[in-house]
Amino acid sequence: MTAHPHSWLRLLVAALTATAGTLVATSSPAAAFVPKTPPMTTPWTNQVSLTNPLPEYPRPQLTRPDWQSLNGIWQFAGAANINTPPVNQTLGEEVLVPYPIESALSGIQRHQDFMYYRRTFTVPAAWSGRNVRLNFGAVDWQSKVWVNGTLLGTHEGGYDKFSYNITAQLRAGANEIIVGVWDPTNGQDIPVGKQRTNRGGIFYTPSSGIWQTVWLEPVTPAHVTRLDTTPNVAAGGLDLVVQGTQAGAAVTAQVLSGGTVVGTANGTTGTSFRVPVPNARLWSPDDPFLYTLRVTMAGGDAVGGYFGMRSLGKAMLGGVLRPTLNGRFVFQLGTLDQGYWPDGIYTAPTDAALAFDLEQQKALGFNMVRKHIKVENDRWFYHADRLGLMVWQDMPALASGREPSSAGRTRFEKELREMVDEHKGITSIVQWVPFNEGWGEYDAGRIADLVKSWDPTRLVNHNSGSNCCDSDPDPGNGDVIDDHQYVGPGITRPPTATRIAVNGEYGGLGLRTSNEWPTAGKFAYEWLPDSNALTNRYIAITNRLVDLINGNGLSGSVYTEPTDVEEELNGFFTYDRQIRKMDFARARDVHLRVLGAANGTTLSLNKPVSLRVTTAGYTDRYLRHRDGAARTDVIGAGSSTGDKQDATFIVRAGLSNGACYSFESRNFPGSYLRHRAYRVYSEPNSGGTFAADATFCARPGLSGGGTSLESANTPGYYLRHRSEEVWIDPNNGGSFTADATWAVTAGWWRSGADLPVGQRRSFRVTTAGFDTRYLRHRDGLARTDVINSGSVAADRLDATFIVRAGLAESSCFSLESANYPGQFLRHAGYRLQKAASDGSITFQQDATFCAQQPLNGGGGNVSLESFNYPGYHVRHRAEEVWIDSPSGGSYAADATWNNAAPLG
Repeated sequence: MTAHPHSWLRLLVAALTATAGTLVATSSPAAAFVPKTPPMTTPWTNQVSLTNPLPEYPRPQLTRPDWQSLNGIWQFAGAANINTPPVNQTLGEEVLVPYPIESALSGIQRHQDFMYYRRTFTVPAAWSGRNVRLNFGAVDWQSKVWVNGTLLGTHEGGYDKFSYNITAQLRAGANEIIVGVWDPTNGQDIPVGKQRTNRGGIFYTPSSGIWQTVWLEPVTPAHVTRLDTTPNVAAGGLDLVVQGTQAGAAVTAQVLSGGTVVGTANGTTGTSFRVPVPNARLWSPDDPFLYTLRVTMAGGDAVGGYFGMRSLGKAMLGGVLRPTLNGRFVFQLGTLDQGYWPDGIYTAPTDAALAFDLEQQKALGFNMVRKHIKVENDRWFYHADRLGLMVWQDMPALASGREPSSAGRTRFEKELREMVDEHKGITSIVQWVPFNEGWGEYDAGRIADLVKSWDPTRLVNHNSGSNCCDSDPDPGNGDVIDDHQYVGPGITRPPTATRIAVNGEYGGLGLRTSNEWPTAGKFAYEWLPDSNALTNRYIAITNRLVDLINGNGLSGSVYTEPTDVEEELNGFFTYDRQIRKMDFARARDVHLRVLGAANGTTLSLNKPVSLRVTTAGYTDRYLRHRDGAARTDVIGAGSSTGDKQDATFIVRAGLSNGACYSFESRNFPGSYLRHRAYRVYSEPNSGGTFAADATFCARPGLSGGGTSLESANTPGYYLRHRSEEVWIDPNNGGSFTADATWAVTAGWWRSGADLPVGQRRSFRVTTAGFDTRYLRHRDGLARTDVINSGSVAADRLDATFIVRAGLAESSCFSLESANYPGQFLRHAGYRLQKAASDGSITFQQDATFCAQQPLNGGGGNVSLESFNYPGYHVRHRAEEVWIDSPSGGSYAADATWNNAAPLG
């Protein structure tokens, strides 16, 4: 950092205020204001105006034509408390508002528990006769505000807006405003999100003081204070509550589209009324159309706003509970957006920067963003609305690792209510998230119900990551089951009849670059060596979402994260937004594939699947073949091996069209589902039209969820069940759309390849140059070593395993040590090791592997997929053996084993 000529005086002021605990006043500021040099600059750092930073109108949902920004250079001083305002005193430093004081852009770049801001302002003469309000977007955490020496009030809460009527305190000419702030950050039980005074790792620099726009506006004595907009698609209108300073005042609302009024209604403040929106154009990520709203109130106040027409809910679609947008299942594919900046910390340097992060996420193919334990300014939500990005809105967490006090709970619930109330009119918000991973969690069931009572129109996720970390036991209520899994993705719990299932965090893949926050302790959940490896790994793990959507009922996912944040290097971008760390085009392609899986058009190739009936009352039936003919039967955990295998098919690229699919019998390789005289059979390839007859194109489920399979050579005809039989038919009404919609689930027979149960086998490495090595255990850990007939007996026995039916699933396998009976290979922390069963479900699952056709091909070869981490295979890395998901390079070979004769 370059020293300023007068930095010695600034340091003296800081030292005095820190040690003496008194406010230091000087006759004039120490020097002309110069921002500090940030540890990293963004493309917008040098675009920040020192006279009018963030000049955009700060409140797009409640607009008025007249306003005056108070952003800019204020005087500043640290203090011992905020009980003695420095009225008519010149403070010793200057700060650029609205950047938090820890940021370089603020010009302070240090933390203070107590501080004062001071400036003067003049009210425009044209505002004469109207009330003047002083508005704050957000101040962290407690603030006291004085105008011309009069205390206006005390506000607590770092993420909600507040304002004061200052008309009575104004005088002609210059007026003085003083803001005192106390911000203990995590030193007290207050909502802080990821701010920590002792920052590092996944916790970041505090953002104290004024961090959103401060501004003045003139209003009529009776005026509108908030617009609560609720689109009511079913009723064809906007349900509107106009909040105002005068209860029961008459109001008129107009809805406009493209400048044309399309609906008008009259009502009164404080009471809901409906404004018609005929033939509404519905808001969605694909078409984020926004209507304009104009509201006038008796007494002369007039405000503007906007909204999108859309419906939110959840519904059983394709036999799985799904979140709905406008009545359709739209998979919510998002990122963990933390909203931090190296130059402005909590505050983006410019509005263009604020929009940039969201624009880039949309361009990457994401349709959702999880705003992670922070509440952004109103313009951020406007950008999400206009871009078409759904939002999961987290509540900023209390500090983790301690039980919240009674005072902390009171503060949390007050700010939680403010967050919900202030953002009811945000179109893009689809889900509220009160808690994250149990940080500061208490009474989660009650809190979820409380949020639902405040806003019944959106889904409530009681605790994102309720499967991990500090989480209390799941209370079982709310609308969402949310698992976190790093690296993942994955979920441990299926959806229920009342709660959808999402993977609220996964990923965290890291890459070191030349552009990093200049501190030690870099963090990622997994490191990759270069951009190509990172891209390959990202595509591999994100492809897993396809199977999770189809087979496990997954309805949403959140990748960590769009940008690096301080030491945390998991981003698509570096922290300064200067370097793209992945190939964005390839990342977008995999996102489109995932969204295709959600709308029923993408299936994973070469995987065992079962096709479940979705018609109400018959959802325990599966398509299966019996005596050659396809039919549906009830298949369950207690069904015979033959029935489970008959109801399992391997998905292949379409025999006549590679863009479509064919379904090969699991237990009769070479036989495929095909139609003949419209009836469907499982038969071997007989030539002629067989390839076309056995090819089906995946379409969005005709009943609104799942997958429908259209015949490739008889367009308009779909695979459907009639009673117990299976045919291809055109839509003939009745229950056809449900009968022709299938839930593509994990195969009833989970293994796509066979191992000989009860026999001894050894597993040889197939990677070129290492194929004399075998999977073995040594000192409890699995590894590979060169072993042959000349090796000592102990080594040969260590590399020999008895194949058992899977401890957790009989269609998979467990590998018992030949020389340590009762001990099995299992994974723990992803590393493979030998251990005796402790009888737990976790052990049984960790020690169960589903045999699949070899990822790298070859006769006699097999790949071993983890039962409880689908998509993760047993693979060797150097000499060690792990479960791992595809990462490119030699992965396919490393995860392919030759099923060899036993060595011992």
